[in-house]
Amino acid sequence: MLSTHQAPSVRDAANPRMLARAVDDLALGVGRWRLPLALARMDIRNRYRGSVLGPFWLTLSTAVMLISLGFLYSQLFKLELRQYLPYLAVSLITWNVIAGMVNEGSNSLIEQEGVIRQMPQPYSVHALRCVMRNVIVAAHNLPLILLVFLACNSWPGLVSLWALPGLALFLIDALAAAVLFGMLSARFRDIGPIIASVMQIAFFVSPVIWKPELLGEAAKWLPLNPVFAVMETVRGPLVGGGVSPLVWLAALAYSAILCGAAFALFVRFRSRIAFWV
Repeated sequence: MLSTHQAPSVRDAANPRMLARAVDDLALGVGRWRLPLALARMDIRNRYRGSVLGPFWLTLSTAVMLISLGFLYSQLFKLELRQYLPYLAVSLITWNVIAGMVNEGSNSLIEQEGVIRQMPQPYSVHALRCVMRNVIVAAHNLPLILLVFLACNSWPGLVSLWALPGLALFLIDALAAAVLFGMLSARFRDIGPIIASVMQIAFFVSPVIWKPELLGEAAKWLPLNPVFAVMETVRGPLVGGGVSPLVWLAALAYSAILCGAAFALFVRFRSRIAFWV
C-alpha cells in the first residue's frame, strides 16, 4: 500500500504520459487531415441531401440579409451605401464563421458519441472535422465579398494580404475552441445553450453591423472585446486599411489564453472524454 507521502510522486510520474498522449492525439489528428476533411464533406452532403442548391442556400440567405441590412442600416447610421456595404459583407460573413465554429464546436464531441465509444480515433479528428466543415461552408460565401467589392468598386489592394495571418490565427483559434468547448459541453450539457446565448449577445455588442467609429472616443476600449480583436485581424486589411498593433496584440493574447486553456484541459481530462459523452 502506498503511503500518503508517495501519492504525489505517483501522480507526478503519470503527468508526462498524459502530456505525451495528448500531444500524440493532436499530431495524429493533424497528420490524418484527409480523414476529417472527408468526414466534413460527408456531413455537408448529408445536411443538404435532396436540396437543389445545397450549401448555396446559405449563400443565398446571406446575400438577402446583406442587401436588406445594407440598405436599412446605411440609412440609420447615415453612411454612404458604397462605403458601408463592403464593410457589412466582410463583417457578416466573418461573424457567421465565428458563430458557426463556436456553436458547432461545443457539440463536436457529443455528436460523435457512437464513433468515440466504438472506434479508436484521435479526439482531435472530431474537432478538425467541425473546423473543416465550417471552412467549406464559409467558402461558399466568399464570392459574395468579391461581388460586393466589384459592385461598389472598392478594392483593398495589397494590404489585403495581411488578412492571411489573421486567417491562420483564426483557424488555430477555431480548433482550440472546438477542443475546449467540445470537452466542456461533453462534461456539462448546459454549456452548449449558454454558449449559444453568449454568442447572441456578442453579435450585438461587437461591431458587426455597426462601425467602431460610431462609438467615438469609446472605440478605444474595443480591443477588450475578444470577438472584435480576432475579427479585426481578418476584416481590417480588407475594409479598414490595416490593423493596429494594439488590436493584433490583443488578438494574440486572447488566442494564447484560448489555446492554453484548451491544451491544459485536453491534457488533464482527455482520458475521460469517452465516459463523458
